[in-house]
Amino acid sequence: MQALLVENMDGTPRMVPGEYKTPEPADHELLVKIEATALNRADLLQKSGRYPPPEGASSLLGLEMAGVVEKAGADAGWFSPGDAVFGLLPSGGYAEYCVLPESHVIRKPDSLSFEEAAAIPEAFLTAWQALVWLGNLRKGETVLIHAGGSGVGSAAIQLARQMFDARIITTAGKDDKLETCSRLGADLTINYNRDSFDEVIAHHFGESAVDLIIEFIGEPYWEKNIRSLAMDGRLIYLAMMGGARISEMSLTPILRKRLTIRGSLLRNRSQEYKSELIRDFSSQAMDLLMEGKLKPVIDSIYDWKDVEEAHRRMAGNLNTGKIVLTGM
Repeated sequence: MQALLVENMDGTPRMVPGEYKTPEPADHELLVKIEATALNRADLLQKSGRYPPPEGASSLLGLEMAGVVEKAGADAGWFSPGDAVFGLLPSGGYAEYCVLPESHVIRKPDSLSFEEAAAIPEAFLTAWQALVWLGNLRKGETVLIHAGGSGVGSAAIQLARQMFDARIITTAGKDDKLETCSRLGADLTINYNRDSFDEVIAHHFGESAVDLIIEFIGEPYWEKNIRSLAMDGRLIYLAMMGGARISEMSLTPILRKRLTIRGSLLRNRSQEYKSELIRDFSSQAMDLLMEGKLKPVIDSIYDWKDVEEAHRRMAGNLNTGKIVLTGM
């Protein structure tokens, strides 16, 4: 099959089309003809050699896809050849075909295009895990979602609004991204290039007003996050794009406010964990997806052979929502 491979002949990794062995589904797996895949920042890390795929997974990039079932394993009974699906991958989405456990697959509604469906798994499942499984968001609470213009951020805003009627605060570095956040349901948007988010939150809602923070930045936001959290507040780390080392910190607010601080990746979770997460999300949110009340934010769609241009857009933080590759 055709796939996008990493070439690194001169020390600069780049994606090039090439041949790769077509995978065969195991008993509980599906072979899917990929129609679209979506980009994630993990792709850039894997491309540079800093984020290897889990043991036994494909060496190809790509953590999510939408397509059509080509072949079902002997014990796979939920889907049949010809079914349109989308799903979560440990790797392997930058190709014509992929294999994945059928428990990691969701049937694609007719109301969603393949491009839209491909943009759902990583963003919405990561957001669901952070808000519900780790953050224990409750109705009417206040949630601060950093990187609100990202794929995960835009999904988290919608889930918090549609399912929890939360008071939503978001940060982003560009006004057009903030406008998207407002349109999705954010009550307060903050441009971090102009304002200190903790001061803006305190001005609007008072000191220590945030019940849950979804965090991607790390060190630069540590003190501001801690100041913003309410009693019994929760801080969930999904990335640390601004740095992971905090030179000085006090543990006192963690004790005094009874704070919970957790971190999580989705890719290195077990198959069983991912299967249960997908079941839980599907049972509670699929109706909203089918009705269009939840919808992935698509920044741009590229032909898969223009992947380097797509990677540059993501690396430059120019996208609002997901970047999708198609034409496999």
